[in-house]
Amino acid sequence: MRKHKLSCFLIVCNEGDRLDRCLKGLAGWVDQLVILDSGSSDNTVEIAERCGAEVHCTDWPGFGAQRNRALTYCQHEWVLNIDADEEITPELQAEIDLFLSRDVIPETLVKIPWQTILFGKAVNFGRYASPQGKLFFKNGARFKDAAVHETLILPIEKVCCLSTKLIHYSWRDYRHLQEKHIQYAALSAADKFKSGKRSSLAYASLRFFTDFIQQYLLRLGCLDGWRGFLLALVLGQYAFNKYAGLVVLQRSTALTHESPL
Repeated sequence: MRKHKLSCFLIVCNEGDRLDRCLKGLAGWVDQLVILDSGSSDNTVEIAERCGAEVHCTDWPGFGAQRNRALTYCQHEWVLNIDADEEITPELQAEIDLFLSRDVIPETLVKIPWQTILFGKAVNFGRYASPQGKLFFKNGARFKDAAVHETLILPIEKVCCLSTKLIHYSWRDYRHLQEKHIQYAALSAADKFKSGKRSSLAYASLRFFTDFIQQYLLRLGCLDGWRGFLLALVLGQYAFNKYAGLVVLQRSTALTHESPL
């Protein structure tokens, strides 16, 4: 029996094709289920309401701001941050219940190993196998106000890691794999430009190779066969697109400030 109540939130938009799979491990298990929908045109809201979630329909202010908005609806001291492409198994439920069954919990952040599924099979190495900080103590917690890669910030960070994996179905198909990385690269480029960072096409090209090598060799993506090779290429492309996008932003801005002849 959990001695500490648990809130869970999701931020969603047009996730009707996979939300059922996600919510089946949450509805009736967490003490509070909060879903923020930012303008879905499919049956996402209907599925969420059918599962008994508290549904709030909002605009889209960016990933960081939306997660902070969702956090304000969470009533309990422990919060689970799940995405619609993730699945909580009964084994993971049991391990989280055991963690929250202690009278006193000194940890403030719990990382859960990712089991990412790529085209029907799990990848076991590299970035998409890293543990993710999904369960945390709410007091003083907030997410970095970024358009993407919104880091969780805690006033005191004491970390532990569970052993049971969180199933992660990040990409529907190859097109979605590419589109998602291009979208995130553009958002990250805009964040970097806003914070005053600058780049060059030479650096963007270099990052393609360094990020590919890091994923494929240093983080052992090579052990995942053709899927590992493909992911390393995609992450190299992601790094290039991120910094190339930053170059375009800085040069476009420079053109607007040039004096006419």
